[in-house]
Amino acid sequence: MTEGNFVDYVKIYVSSGKGGKGSTHLHREKFIEKGGPDGGDGGRGGHVYLVGNKGLWTLFHLKFARHIKAGHGGDGGGDRSTGADGDDKFIEVPLGTVVKDKETGETLFEITEDGEKQILSRGGKGGLGNWHFRSSTNQTPRYAQPGLPGVEMDVILELKVLADVGLVGFPNAGKSTLLSVLTSAKPKIADYPFTTLKPNLGIVAYRDYQSFVIADIPGIIEGAAEGKGLGHYFLRHIERNSTLLFLVPVDTPDIKGEYDILVNELTKYNPEMLDKERLLVISKCDMLDDELKAELKVELDVAFKDIPYMFISSVAQQGLTDLKDKLWKMLNE
Repeated sequence: MTEGNFVDYVKIYVSSGKGGKGSTHLHREKFIEKGGPDGGDGGRGGHVYLVGNKGLWTLFHLKFARHIKAGHGGDGGGDRSTGADGDDKFIEVPLGTVVKDKETGETLFEITEDGEKQILSRGGKGGLGNWHFRSSTNQTPRYAQPGLPGVEMDVILELKVLADVGLVGFPNAGKSTLLSVLTSAKPKIADYPFTTLKPNLGIVAYRDYQSFVIADIPGIIEGAAEGKGLGHYFLRHIERNSTLLFLVPVDTPDIKGEYDILVNELTKYNPEMLDKERLLVISKCDMLDDELKAELKVELDVAFKDIPYMFISSVAQQGLTDLKDKLWKMLNE
């Protein structure tokens, strides 16, 4: 799927159906002069549902479907016939979709499981027919209830990618390259500075047919939490990752400084990010010999006393097995 087809934020207008009106029919039949009321109830209006679909991973299919309306309920008829219910509308969304009321900003619910079904807009109730209003003192009621109106609302759908591990780093840190060698994903990679424009997901095959999901999040720059660059559009995706893998290239002038900037941006966006498991991975280490690596390790032991770190090279396939072992251990502790 192309980068332009990744959509993780849409605004849509939904309208449930109005209920059908009740009938004021009076029974008429040969040899029965005064059959009395027999008006049926109106049918309910159609609901608008959201349904989780694990086969979807973007909201692109809703980008141009801005108005979604359910069917109206049918009117009641004679002989206590109930009107037909309005046609329901089912909107399929990827797992991890959060639904918010556009007017209030309130989070209504979230879809997290395949096949999960939630009512977004409930259809109006059908009106009661005059048969319900008969009594000993009012044997021929000539009135019935109208149906209740449907619910109209503007909602915001936000997708938060569900993955076990999230790759966090500056643009051109090597996140896409790492994803491509750990999984079968095919992210865009080139030898010039640019940032990924959409999150990429990949499944890491582990021992004994086990696996976990890793997400390449578009590069974060300083000030992303305030809206600079593209990172602020995608910080929401990192909220769902149980483990954060910080990727910093070994040729970075200040590894600790770059790591601190990344942590600061995540914290400003959501302080709960600090509660997640963290692993620092120093990439592009094929450029180091053993002596330089030993010197760097002495510096990192002082700078990162409480954060585990590893050396890898995606291109040279160095340290990748140890990395998968470490991530699997962190995910299953």
